[in-house]
Amino acid sequence: MTFPTCLPVSRVPDPAAAPPLGWGIAGPGWIAERFAQALTAHTRQRLVAVGSRSRARAAAFAERWDIPRAYDDLAQMSADPGVDIVYVATPHNHHLPVALAAIEAGKHVLVEKPLALNVAEAERLRDTARQHGVLLVEALWTAFLPKFDVIRQLLDDGALGQVHTVIADHGEHFGPDHRIMRPDLAGGPMLDLGTYAVALSQMVLGEPEDVRSVGAPASSGVNGQVGMTFRHAGSALSLLHCTLLGHTTCQAILSGTDGMLTMPRKFYEPGPFVLQANDLATSLVHDEAASGYAGLCHEIAHVAECVAEGRLESPVLPLAQTIATLRSMDRVREQLGIVFDEERSA
Repeated sequence: MTFPTCLPVSRVPDPAAAPPLGWGIAGPGWIAERFAQALTAHTRQRLVAVGSRSRARAAAFAERWDIPRAYDDLAQMSADPGVDIVYVATPHNHHLPVALAAIEAGKHVLVEKPLALNVAEAERLRDTARQHGVLLVEALWTAFLPKFDVIRQLLDDGALGQVHTVIADHGEHFGPDHRIMRPDLAGGPMLDLGTYAVALSQMVLGEPEDVRSVGAPASSGVNGQVGMTFRHAGSALSLLHCTLLGHTTCQAILSGTDGMLTMPRKFYEPGPFVLQANDLATSLVHDEAASGYAGLCHEIAHVAECVAEGRLESPVLPLAQTIATLRSMDRVREQLGIVFDEERSA
């Protein structure tokens, strides 16, 4: 294929156009704050309830975001007749029970990534959602960004030729009191940070045929960093890294027989990328503002559209894709001996 002369235009619709739903938020923590900000600033969606095990936290969150009802019982929130859909923003190890309660109450569910701790939990959520006829989507916000819609079009058009290498890195520094440092909350970088890198590699190259991993511990007892090499069909390779021991460049590179696509710092967020031909003389720039977590509005609007269309899963991020990402992360954790408390008890 001839190297393109211009970039495709994003097909992601205006988030304000999505039909409004009544949202309940389960877990008023850090990511829920950013979710509420994106929802109220950029969509027509309505926040109608918030739930937490702490009445004080739920009430404080409700006051900040003008939410009419606050619950200290998540099951009661899921039963609220004004709630159409529940956004699960609890720690990872609570995703399964909280999402199950919402599904069994007949609510659609958007679960913060990763959907569950492992494939077995994710499949249970999928099967239960199908039994109850409700939508289930993983809130991997990256997948719904306009930037990634443009990248998908370039890949579908063969702009890079045959992609043979994906390189993705995600490292951040966390203090000793952060939940990511706690073994009892399924801590470590794999679920929080590694999901982005693994999902990107499999979006581009598919599920790996072979997985090789090395890791290093953090002082709190959780895994501290992971290096992964995936071999995909056609001998393509993914070189992936995630760490909670310190900041890294957080860039990603897709390399093919005709060109290279580079996403600079925080590849998983809104922002620019550069498409460069292999002659290194021809390049195109996707000049998207790095708007940070305001980009959550796109996943919110997409899910609302899916509900309006009667879908049970997202065509942008199907459950099979979400589960395939977890399957690779399960393989990595097995190689490194990373077992979460809930898996031991199960």
